[in-house]
Parts: sequence; structure tokens; C-alpha cells
Amino acid sequence: MHPWKFLAAALLLTSAAMPALAETPAPGPMNDAAVPGVMQKAVDDVIRPGYARMHASAEALSIAMTGLCKNPSAQAETSAKAAFTDTITAWSMIEIVQVGPVLDKNRFEHILFYPDRKGIGMKQVQALIAKADEKDTTVADVAAKSVALQSLTALEYVLYGNGSETLATDKNGFRCRYGAAIAGNIAEVSGDISAEWDDPKGVQASWKTPGKTSDDFMDNKEAITALLGILVHGAENVRDQRLETFYKGDPAAARPHMAIYWRSRNTWPSVKANLEGLQALWQKAGMTDLLPPGKHDIAAKIDTRLSQLIATAGSINPDIEAAIADPSERGKIDTLLAEARLLATDLSDGYGVDIGLSAGFSFADGD
Repeated sequence: MHPWKFLAAALLLTSAAMPALAETPAPGPMNDAAVPGVMQKAVDDVIRPGYARMHASAEALSIAMTGLCKNPSAQAETSAKAAFTDTITAWSMIEIVQVGPVLDKNRFEHILFYPDRKGIGMKQVQALIAKADEKDTTVADVAAKSVALQSLTALEYVLYGNGSETLATDKNGFRCRYGAAIAGNIAEVSGDISAEWDDPKGVQASWKTPGKTSDDFMDNKEAITALLGILVHGAENVRDQRLETFYKGDPAAARPHMAIYWRSRNTWPSVKANLEGLQALWQKAGMTDLLPPGKHDIAAKIDTRLSQLIATAGSINPDIEAAIADPSERGKIDTLLAEARLLATDLSDGYGVDIGLSAGFSFADGD
């Protein structure tokens, strides 16, 4: 079995209060006949296209960064920043799939190192730029460094951090070439992930055929548990890793500079893309096909909650400090916190039980 077979952190279907679950009806049998179709659509209609888009976007970003270094100008800088935002969006949609090849060789962290709670990673980036060692301007050299020095957050500092004003005028400057090396490495890593998913005899075959021939899932129940786990953990990560890292409901205790991509004002576009990724997996994989007759109310509830979360995330002031200071904007963040929690509960304790996963079933170990 692959070491990345299931999500690393255990998450029980009992994410709601235990007394409430005591009254939950026992689940019926799983619709085994629908499972292969759902897994096939998840792989072919969501996961593989998601990584392909990420790879294409990262390659375009690499080209834009190289162009900025060779022929610096305000227009070239704008193009590089636009390409960066596009890559953030592409990555944020597929980063919800925190299983599979993306976990091999620490690839996830090579693309995104976050959160940097003590700021150690950012200090490494600043020190590298200040040192300006030529050996830090090639993809191979950057790839051999710590993940903090080669991820999207490092590239964001190159483009938007202190000293970035030189990018539009400094031809072949160190800072720009370091950024181009980061972009090139991200393109290579995302390309490797995409290639592994595209191999017809590799992970995609294993996911599409749970059972004896699969390296990942002994049966349909394990397969659907893993797929549902992506959705539940994705909803929880929006709350825990994207919101509560900088805001937990008290504006006085908020830390806006801990928000992901705050420098480039891509915090909310990224959160919105995370949610759109969850929506795409939920809808395009046909997760509702697993529901028995008379149990589709939970699907409508999840659809509505996802749409509302996406709309809310897309409407918040991109200036994180201003958003927290404004009661109206802050209320939207409060809504995201509450609704993301409810979404995770709807998926696990509502949908999960309705499709035949018993309450208390673990998304991590298959018990």
C-alpha cells in the first residue's frame, strides 16, 4: 500500500457532538454499483484536469518570470504578477486533494510552504535575497534547498516583498532570477504530479478499481471514505488553515500578516478557489449518485452551503487589515468560519452516514 493512501490526520464522522449522534439512524448499505463510476469521474473529471491546469499555469508563470528578468518593464512585471495569481488560483483549486502523488517526496510543501507560524521560512527567503549568491538562481539549486525557499510563498515575497520595486528596472537582477528559478521548480514539481496521475497503469487505475488489484483501496468502502475525506478535510482546512491562522473571531487578537498570500492580496481568491475545488469534486464526481432514494435533502443542503461560501469569499475586501477592521467585512469572515464548520459536519455526519458509512468511521485508517 502507498504510504499516502489516506489523509494523515484522523477525522471521525463523529465531528458533531456525540449525544446528537446517539439519535442518528443506522446507515443503510452502500450503493456499491455506483462507486466505480464516482471514482472514475473524480479522477478523470476533477483530479487529472486540476493538476494539468496547475502544471500549465506554472509553466506560463515560469515563462513570465524569465521574460521579466530578461526584459524588465512595468508591463512585464504586471504580466508576471498576473501569471502568479493565475497559478495561485489553479493550485488552490487542486490543493484540496492532499492524497496521492502530491505527498510523495514532500511535493505539496515544495509547492506551498504554509503556515510559517514563527516566520522562520520568510527570514530564510530574505537572507537568501540579501546574500545574492549566484548558485541560488537555477532550478536545480533551488530544488535542493529547504521547502520554505522554493514555494509559492517565497515567490510571493520576491514579487511583492520589500525591495520588489527593482523588478521592473533591474535587468537580470538576482532577485528576479531567483524568482524565475522558484517558478521553474514549481512547474517541474507540478508536472511530475500530473504525469503520475496521467499514467493509465498508475495511481488512476488503482483509484478507479478498488479491490484486489488496487494498491490503495481494499474495497469500495475504503475508496469512498478516502474521497469523502478529501471533501471533509478540505472544508476543515479552509477554517483551520486559511482563516483561523490569522483570525478566530476576535479582531483585537487578529494577525493579518499571517494570512496566506496577504502581500499580493490573493487571500480571498485562494480561499474562494479552495471552495470551488471542493464544489467541483462534489458535483463533477457525482457524489450524489451514492445517495439512496429519499436521502437527497442533504445534497441540496451541501450545494447551497458551498455556493454561499464561494459567494462570501469572493466578496471580502482583499486588504486583510481593512477587512478585519470593518465590522461588515469582518462579519463575512465570521460567516466563513461558521459555514465551513457546518459544511464539514454536513459532509461527514450527514452525507457520510446517508451513503452507508457508519458513524465513527475514520477517514484516516479505514477502521
